[in-house]
Amino acid sequence: MKANEAWGVFERAVVAYHGLVPDNSGPEVSWDFPAPAADATNDWTQLLWNKAWIDAVQWHAEDRIRDPHVAPTGALELKRRIDALNQQRTDAVEFLDDYLENILRALPVPSEPPTMRWLPTETPAWALDRLSILALKIYHMSAEANRSNADDEHRFRCQGKLEILVRQKAELIESIDALWHALCTQQAPYRRYQQMKMYNDPTTNPVLYRTLD
Repeated sequence: MKANEAWGVFERAVVAYHGLVPDNSGPEVSWDFPAPAADATNDWTQLLWNKAWIDAVQWHAEDRIRDPHVAPTGALELKRRIDALNQQRTDAVEFLDDYLENILRALPVPSEPPTMRWLPTETPAWALDRLSILALKIYHMSAEANRSNADDEHRFRCQGKLEILVRQKAELIESIDALWHALCTQQAPYRRYQQMKMYNDPTTNPVLYRTLD
Protein backbone atom coordinates (compact mmCIF):
# COMPACT_ATOMS: atom_id res chain seq x y z
CA MET A 1 0.00 0.00 0.00
CA LYS A 2 1.27 3.44 -0.95
CA ALA A 3 -0.48 6.41 0.62
CA ASN A 4 0.27 8.64 -2.38
CA GLU A 5 -1.60 6.20 -4.64
CA ALA A 6 -4.55 6.28 -2.24
CA TRP A 7 -4.44 10.07 -2.40
CA GLY A 8 -4.70 9.90 -6.18
CA VAL A 9 -7.85 7.77 -5.91
CA PHE A 10 -9.40 10.15 -3.37
CA GLU A 11 -8.59 13.18 -5.50
CA ARG A 12 -10.07 11.64 -8.65
CA ALA A 13 -13.20 10.59 -6.79
CA VAL A 14 -13.73 14.13 -5.48
CA VAL A 15 -13.41 15.58 -8.97
CA ALA A 16 -15.76 12.92 -10.38
CA TYR A 17 -18.36 13.64 -7.68
CA HIS A 18 -18.35 17.36 -8.41
CA GLY A 19 -18.61 16.66 -12.12
CA LEU A 20 -21.89 14.84 -11.47
CA VAL A 21 -23.18 16.88 -8.52
CA PRO A 22 -21.76 20.41 -8.78
CA ASP A 23 -21.86 22.70 -5.75
CA ASN A 24 -24.38 24.98 -7.49
CA SER A 25 -26.77 22.13 -8.32
CA GLY A 26 -29.41 23.29 -5.87
CA PRO A 27 -30.52 22.87 -2.28
CA GLU A 28 -30.77 19.07 -2.32
CA VAL A 29 -27.91 16.63 -2.08
CA SER A 30 -28.11 13.70 -4.46
CA TRP A 31 -28.05 10.92 -1.85
CA ASP A 32 -28.88 8.04 -4.09
CA PHE A 33 -26.55 8.91 -6.95
CA PRO A 34 -24.53 5.68 -7.18
CA ALA A 35 -20.76 5.94 -7.09
CA PRO A 36 -19.44 5.12 -10.56
CA ALA A 37 -16.83 2.42 -10.90
CA ALA A 38 -13.33 3.55 -10.08
CA ASP A 39 -10.84 4.08 -12.91
CA ALA A 40 -9.08 0.80 -12.07
CA THR A 41 -10.09 -2.83 -11.79
CA ASN A 42 -8.51 -3.87 -8.48
CA ASP A 43 -10.59 -4.24 -5.34
CA TRP A 44 -8.43 -1.92 -3.22
CA THR A 45 -8.91 1.03 -5.56
CA GLN A 46 -12.65 0.47 -5.66
CA LEU A 47 -12.82 0.35 -1.85
CA LEU A 48 -10.95 3.65 -1.59
CA TRP A 49 -13.14 5.17 -4.30
CA ASN A 50 -16.35 4.16 -2.53
CA LYS A 51 -15.01 5.57 0.74
CA ALA A 52 -14.24 8.92 -0.89
CA TRP A 53 -17.70 9.00 -2.47
CA ILE A 54 -19.40 8.58 0.90
CA ASP A 55 -17.24 11.39 2.29
CA ALA A 56 -18.16 13.69 -0.60
CA VAL A 57 -21.89 13.13 -0.12
CA GLN A 58 -21.61 13.67 3.64
CA TRP A 59 -19.49 16.82 3.16
CA HIS A 60 -22.23 18.44 1.10
CA ALA A 61 -24.96 17.26 3.45
CA GLU A 62 -23.10 18.99 6.28
CA ASP A 63 -23.01 22.16 4.17
CA ARG A 64 -26.73 22.01 3.45
CA ILE A 65 -27.86 21.52 7.04
CA ARG A 66 -26.11 24.76 8.01
CA ASP A 67 -28.28 26.75 5.61
CA PRO A 68 -30.35 29.05 7.91
CA HIS A 69 -33.24 28.85 5.43
CA VAL A 70 -33.67 25.08 5.65
CA ALA A 71 -37.14 24.24 6.95
CA PRO A 72 -37.29 22.26 10.21
CA THR A 73 -38.64 19.18 8.43
CA GLY A 74 -35.87 19.44 5.85
CA ALA A 75 -33.25 19.84 8.57
CA LEU A 76 -34.51 16.72 10.32
CA GLU A 77 -34.27 14.72 7.11
CA LEU A 78 -30.76 16.06 6.54
CA LYS A 79 -29.73 15.10 10.08
CA ARG A 80 -31.03 11.57 9.60
CA ARG A 81 -29.19 11.33 6.28
CA ILE A 82 -25.98 12.56 7.90
CA ASP A 83 -26.32 9.96 10.66
CA ALA A 84 -26.72 7.21 8.07
CA LEU A 85 -23.77 8.49 6.04
CA ASN A 86 -21.61 8.70 9.15
CA GLN A 87 -22.36 5.05 9.88
CA GLN A 88 -21.56 4.13 6.26
CA ARG A 89 -18.27 6.01 6.58
CA THR A 90 -17.37 4.11 9.76
CA ASP A 91 -18.31 0.78 8.19
CA ALA A 92 -16.22 1.58 5.11
CA VAL A 93 -13.15 2.41 7.21
CA GLU A 94 -13.47 -0.75 9.26
CA PHE A 95 -13.83 -2.79 6.07
CA LEU A 96 -10.58 -1.20 4.83
CA ASP A 97 -8.98 -2.29 8.09
CA ASP A 98 -10.20 -5.85 7.52
CA TYR A 99 -8.69 -5.79 4.03
CA LEU A 100 -5.32 -4.47 5.21
CA GLU A 101 -5.13 -6.76 8.21
CA ASN A 102 -5.71 -9.78 5.95
CA ILE A 103 -2.79 -8.65 3.77
CA LEU A 104 -0.54 -8.51 6.82
CA ARG A 105 -1.65 -11.94 7.99
CA ALA A 106 -0.54 -13.39 4.65
CA LEU A 107 3.02 -12.08 5.02
CA PRO A 108 5.71 -14.63 5.97
CA VAL A 109 6.52 -14.95 9.64
CA PRO A 110 9.96 -13.42 10.40
CA SER A 111 12.66 -15.85 11.49
CA GLU A 112 13.38 -13.73 14.55
CA PRO A 113 10.77 -11.82 16.55
CA PRO A 114 11.06 -8.12 15.61
CA THR A 115 11.46 -5.40 18.20
CA MET A 116 8.22 -3.52 18.74
CA ARG A 117 9.01 0.17 18.47
CA TRP A 118 5.68 1.78 19.31
CA LEU A 119 1.98 1.17 19.73
CA PRO A 120 0.06 3.05 17.01
CA THR A 121 -2.86 5.17 18.15
CA GLU A 122 -4.81 4.62 14.93
CA THR A 123 -5.03 2.05 12.17
CA PRO A 124 -3.94 2.69 8.56
CA ALA A 125 -7.58 2.77 7.49
CA TRP A 126 -8.46 5.57 9.92
CA ALA A 127 -5.37 7.47 8.78
CA LEU A 128 -6.60 7.01 5.19
CA ASP A 129 -9.97 8.33 6.34
CA ARG A 130 -8.26 11.58 7.33
CA LEU A 131 -6.49 11.64 3.97
CA SER A 132 -9.82 11.27 2.17
CA ILE A 133 -11.27 14.20 4.10
CA LEU A 134 -8.15 16.23 3.29
CA ALA A 135 -8.84 15.68 -0.42
CA LEU A 136 -12.24 17.33 0.05
CA LYS A 137 -10.80 20.16 2.14
CA ILE A 138 -8.12 20.92 -0.44
CA TYR A 139 -10.62 20.81 -3.30
CA HIS A 140 -12.99 23.26 -1.65
CA MET A 141 -10.33 25.53 -0.14
CA SER A 142 -8.71 25.81 -3.56
CA ALA A 143 -12.07 26.83 -5.00
CA GLU A 144 -12.39 29.53 -2.32
CA ALA A 145 -8.83 30.76 -2.86
CA ASN A 146 -9.65 31.25 -6.54
CA ARG A 147 -13.28 32.39 -6.28
CA SER A 148 -13.72 35.27 -8.72
CA ASN A 149 -16.62 36.91 -6.87
CA ALA A 150 -14.75 37.05 -3.54
CA ASP A 151 -12.58 39.95 -2.45
CA ASP A 152 -8.78 39.84 -2.30
CA GLU A 153 -8.72 39.49 1.48
CA HIS A 154 -10.89 36.37 1.33
CA ARG A 155 -8.78 34.79 -1.41
CA PHE A 156 -5.55 35.62 0.43
CA ARG A 157 -6.84 34.12 3.68
CA CYS A 158 -8.02 30.96 1.94
CA GLN A 159 -4.73 30.65 0.06
CA GLY A 160 -2.92 30.61 3.39
CA LYS A 161 -5.22 27.87 4.68
CA LEU A 162 -4.76 25.93 1.44
CA GLU A 163 -0.98 25.96 1.87
CA ILE A 164 -1.38 24.52 5.38
CA LEU A 165 -3.69 21.78 4.09
CA VAL A 166 -1.23 20.86 1.33
CA ARG A 167 1.55 20.59 3.92
CA GLN A 168 -0.67 18.43 6.12
CA LYS A 169 -1.34 16.18 3.14
CA ALA A 170 2.39 15.62 2.53
CA GLU A 171 3.03 14.92 6.21
CA LEU A 172 0.07 12.56 6.51
CA ILE A 173 1.14 10.60 3.41
CA GLU A 174 4.62 10.23 4.88
CA SER A 175 3.19 9.12 8.23
CA ILE A 176 0.84 6.55 6.68
CA ASP A 177 3.68 5.03 4.67
CA ALA A 178 5.85 4.85 7.80
CA LEU A 179 3.04 3.18 9.75
CA TRP A 180 2.41 0.64 6.98
CA HIS A 181 6.13 -0.16 6.77
CA ALA A 182 6.26 -0.70 10.54
CA LEU A 183 3.25 -3.01 10.35
CA CYS A 184 4.65 -4.99 7.42
CA THR A 185 7.98 -5.47 9.21
CA GLN A 186 6.17 -6.22 12.49
CA GLN A 187 7.84 -3.32 14.25
CA ALA A 188 4.37 -2.25 15.39
CA PRO A 189 1.25 -4.32 16.10
CA TYR A 190 -1.99 -3.89 14.22
CA ARG A 191 -4.29 -2.50 16.89
CA ARG A 192 -7.95 -2.07 16.02
CA TYR A 193 -9.79 0.80 17.66
CA GLN A 194 -13.29 0.05 16.43
CA GLN A 195 -15.84 2.82 16.86
CA MET A 196 -18.58 0.73 18.46
CA LYS A 197 -21.12 3.47 17.72
CA MET A 198 -24.12 3.03 19.99
CA TYR A 199 -26.49 5.81 18.96
CA ASN A 200 -27.34 4.24 15.58
CA ASP A 201 -28.08 0.84 17.13
CA PRO A 202 -31.67 0.41 18.38
CA THR A 203 -30.43 -2.16 20.90
CA THR A 204 -27.87 0.15 22.58
CA ASN A 205 -29.40 3.63 22.27
CA PRO A 206 -31.76 4.03 25.27
CA VAL A 207 -33.90 6.57 23.42
CA LEU A 208 -34.52 3.99 20.70
CA TYR A 209 -34.94 0.81 22.72
CA ARG A 210 -37.24 2.44 25.26
CA THR A 211 -39.71 2.99 22.43
CA LEU A 212 -39.76 -0.77 21.95
CA ASP A 213 -40.90 -1.45 25.51
